[in-house]
Amino acid sequence: MSGVAERLAILRDPRDRRGRRHSLVSVLLTACCAVLAGARSYLAVGQWARHAPLDALARLGVHAAGPLGVRRAPSSSTIRRLLILVCPGGLADLLGCDPAGARHLAVDGKAARGSRTDTGPAAHLLSAVLEDGRTVSRLRVPDKTIEVTGFTKLLAPFDPAGVVVTADALHTHRDHARWLVEAKKAHYLLIVKRNQPTLHDALRSLPWNEVTARRYDREAGHGRRETRSVRTLTVTGLGLDFPYLTQAAKIHRHRTDLKTGKITRETVHAITDLTARAPSPQAIGQLARAQWGIEAVHHVRDTTLGEDASKTRTGQRPESTATPRSTPRTAGHHSTAAGLREAPYLPITRPLDLIGLL
Repeated sequence: MSGVAERLAILRDPRDRRGRRHSLVSVLLTACCAVLAGARSYLAVGQWARHAPLDALARLGVHAAGPLGVRRAPSSSTIRRLLILVCPGGLADLLGCDPAGARHLAVDGKAARGSRTDTGPAAHLLSAVLEDGRTVSRLRVPDKTIEVTGFTKLLAPFDPAGVVVTADALHTHRDHARWLVEAKKAHYLLIVKRNQPTLHDALRSLPWNEVTARRYDREAGHGRRETRSVRTLTVTGLGLDFPYLTQAAKIHRHRTDLKTGKITRETVHAITDLTARAPSPQAIGQLARAQWGIEAVHHVRDTTLGEDASKTRTGQRPESTATPRSTPRTAGHHSTAAGLREAPYLPITRPLDLIGLL
């Protein structure tokens, strides 16, 4: 998060120039630090700000005012008003991580269930997440049915050259694949299901039993035992109608619930523009698992950070308040929950240190 204050300074302040007491950057930094300290509402954010000492306010960029040079923290209403007015897409881009140089980038959507009303559906947020769980950016889409329209808009501000972008079957579209390879110089690994019936049937009919390039993995954890097999096949010249398609993969998962003994089997197909020289079946399996791993990130946001319980629902609030929750908080801990448990020990200085404010 180094240089976050300089990045936030790029944002346009939506307020009138008259009557400004706090800078836009100081208000946004205050909100981020309060969320890192465990705040889950505007009221809690304002309470954290009120109890911040003068040296912390100085690090946040709160200006000294009056003849005595007193620094006053922004109020809950000021923070709430600015988070509603500021561009949520720009805020998400500036607080996110740069994907340049990463190996993998997963794209998936989730619903903020607490934002559902009697007359309207829950806000649907499309996210791009690195394989270590760090969020690159987030974008609100009108609903899940047109989530595909936000794919290019979500990744457009970044340079993912050389990065393997993975997505579920909802985003397995020819235009997306062509845009990633031609415009972004990136690679893709996409899941194919029956929303692409012709391609799905063609992949199922490939001679998988004759494939020698395969990988088996076995592991136990989370109350289950799982065996995975990955087979890859070069499909260049087979006439499959998909841009830059080079390899296909068949991934079979066999799971046994250690408590109930229930056995489940699942087979999925994937396609990629990566050649056989670049990824082995093992690498293809790891990339596919990294895409499924974004569900674990969503679970942390829903349960540990209480995103599903948030009743923020009007205007741009759902996506604006979701962005500060994505700021890194693990710093030396194996999980987000462990990092949050340490927050009460140093509720003021630790968030400032995580963001890198001097």
